[in-house]
Amino acid sequence: MGTRDEGLQFVSLIHRLRTLGFALGLWPVAAVLYRQQAPTWEWVLLAANGLLWPHLAWQYARRGVRPAQRERFNLLADAAMLGGWIAAMHFALLPSVLLITMMCMDRVGAGGWRLLGKALPIGVAGCALVAWIAGATYQPGSGMLGLLACLPMLGIYPVWLSTVTFRQAQRIRHRNRLLEQLNHTDMLTGIANRAHWMDSAAREMHRYLRNQRPATLILLDIDGFKQVNDSRGHAAGDALLQQLATVLHESLRSVDTPGRLGGDEFGIVLPETDLEHAREVAERIRQRVERLGRADEALARPYTLSLGVAQIGPRHANVDAWVRQADVALYLAKAQGRNRVCTSSPEAVAP
Repeated sequence: MGTRDEGLQFVSLIHRLRTLGFALGLWPVAAVLYRQQAPTWEWVLLAANGLLWPHLAWQYARRGVRPAQRERFNLLADAAMLGGWIAAMHFALLPSVLLITMMCMDRVGAGGWRLLGKALPIGVAGCALVAWIAGATYQPGSGMLGLLACLPMLGIYPVWLSTVTFRQAQRIRHRNRLLEQLNHTDMLTGIANRAHWMDSAAREMHRYLRNQRPATLILLDIDGFKQVNDSRGHAAGDALLQQLATVLHESLRSVDTPGRLGGDEFGIVLPETDLEHAREVAERIRQRVERLGRADEALARPYTLSLGVAQIGPRHANVDAWVRQADVALYLAKAQGRNRVCTSSPEAVAP
C-alpha cells in the first residue's frame, strides 16, 4: 500500500472521529451560550463549526498529495477552534475541562505527545485571541443544563475512541503476524524458507542433545529440473515447485517442517522419527511425485525426485554437519541413477 493510500486511511479515520466529536461537543458549548444569551451570529458560527467543519476538513485533506500532512494541519486548526470556544464560553469550567480532555486524548491517539505538544500552544493562542477580541471574562459556572449537556460527550466519545484504538491495535497485530509469516515463508511455494527450516532443524538438534529423542532430515530435489525450465519456461518450473510443495504438505504430519532451501532443493525436518520410518516417508513422497510426473503429458519426460535421509546422531557436532550428512545421501541417490531414496546412518559423518 502506497504512502498516499495510507494517508487517506488516516484521514478517513480522523474524519469519523472529528464528525462525532464535534457533534457531541456542540451540546456543552450550546448550553453555555444559551445561558449567556449569546447573539445569533455566535449560534450560526457554532453550527457551522460543529456540523460543516469536519466535512470541509476531510475534503481539504483527501485532495492533497500528502493527505496525512494536511490532516495534521486540520488537527492543529481544531485546537485553535477549541481554544476560541473556551474563551467564547467565558471559561465555563466543566465544559472547558471536558473539551480540553477530549482534545488531548484525540491528539495523543492521532500523533502522540509530539502532536499534543504542538496543539496545546495553538489552542492557548486561539483562546487568547478570542478572549482579547470579545473581552471575555472568567465565568466558571455552567448550571445544570451545562452539566447535562456534557454527559453525551463524556459517555459516548471515550468509548468510541477506545473502540477505534482497539481496532487499530488489532490491525497492527494482524500485520505483524503477516510480516512474521512472510519472514518465515518461501513466497513461491508457501512453505518454510531456508532460514526458518534451519531454525526448525536446530530446535530438533537441541532436543536431541537434551533428551536423546530421534529426529531425521530429508533433503530432496527434482531430477532434471533445469530441463523443465529450459523446455517449458520458468512459469512451468514454478508450477512444478508449487506442486511439489503441495505434495509435501499433504504427505507430512503437522509437526513436520517442509522447507524450500533454494532453487529446486527442498528439505524436511521429521521430529520423533527414526531412520527407518523417515525412509518410508521419503519413499511415499517419491512414489507420489513419480505418479504425478508420469500423468503430466506436457512434460518432455516424467519428472522424479532424488531424496537423501539422515538421522541425527552423536557424531553430528552441529546442525550443518547433520544437513551435510543428508546432502551426502542425496548425492548418493543421484549418483546411483536418480529417482530413489538413499539413507545415511546416525553413526556416519559427512566428509
